[in-house]
Amino acid sequence: MRGFLSVRNSLYWWKYTGLYLKVVTIKLPKNDNMLAILWMLNSGVKMTAQQLSEKLEINIRTVYRYIDALCASGVPIISDAGHNGGYSLLNNFIRAPLLFDIEEKKALLQAAVFAKEAGYPLNEALDNATSKLKMYSNQEQEGILSRHLAGFEVINRKGDPSIQPVLAELEQAVASLLSVEIDYRTSREEHHKNRVIDPYGVVYWNNKWYTVAYCHLRNEVRSFRVDRILEIQSTERIFIRSEVFSAREFFIQNQLPDLVGKDGLVSLIIGGRSGALDDLCLHWFLGHHLKERTSNQAIFLLDEQSIHKYVPYFLLSYGKSIQVIEPQSLKEKLVVVASELIEYYQR
Repeated sequence: MRGFLSVRNSLYWWKYTGLYLKVVTIKLPKNDNMLAILWMLNSGVKMTAQQLSEKLEINIRTVYRYIDALCASGVPIISDAGHNGGYSLLNNFIRAPLLFDIEEKKALLQAAVFAKEAGYPLNEALDNATSKLKMYSNQEQEGILSRHLAGFEVINRKGDPSIQPVLAELEQAVASLLSVEIDYRTSREEHHKNRVIDPYGVVYWNNKWYTVAYCHLRNEVRSFRVDRILEIQSTERIFIRSEVFSAREFFIQNQLPDLVGKDGLVSLIIGGRSGALDDLCLHWFLGHHLKERTSNQAIFLLDEQSIHKYVPYFLLSYGKSIQVIEPQSLKEKLVVVASELIEYYQR
């Protein structure tokens, strides 16, 4: 395959032979020569400084300077001394992360749609990244990407844009292992409290953002809803997070009752319309306790306290599309809750 590429008014002739790339040019600017060295090393063939200088028709001392500059910029160039020595690139350096095929580009662009709808805090950087993916695509790829993105939509509940700066601050604190000072108001408190927390991770759950953090006020790890953080300020205090700690696992364990090995579990049997049962099986709470699903029933395994405390309020919105078959105590609890609602609205 042959082609011509003009860069800074310099003419390149790129000639591919298998994995080998030959650059035929003269008197290229410094940046162009460094790029040419990078591509030649990416061919997989080990090359000496003398070979590079002859290919590019530059002084060998200049090659050494360019190699040093590439290494300083983070390019993983391997230097082997001896009779069969030379320079080479770390395996697959160019293939990842610099180049993506069309399927990888499509996946990244569609994932970006999800991220933006979830209220991803680094939207400007995300927009820049997706713009580059589109920019460095040929005409055929642009058409393919446009067709795939045109019919791909994500609809999420509208979030408060004011949480994005807070999320960005938390993300930076998690990465830097730096404590932050926050003004936080819980759902039960009218006034906020000032706290210092060590953010261990950020979690997106059920259309809301949370941070899992060690709270110095309560001396324990807790979950904090990001939209309830009124003010946030970074500190210079460094904390240590265990390498085995998982913010995701901690959050889920605190949101859902741990029923592993627990005695006295009760079967919650619900019948009804197929669509309603499908929805229940995907419910953020009930879905984790699904035991069996048949054509007209869904069976969940729960402790009695959770059945009476939470489940009635989950089921009321389904109206007559579902019917509680067991346990009888849940039917009675539903009657009580519905009666209280009727009395409330009749006043």
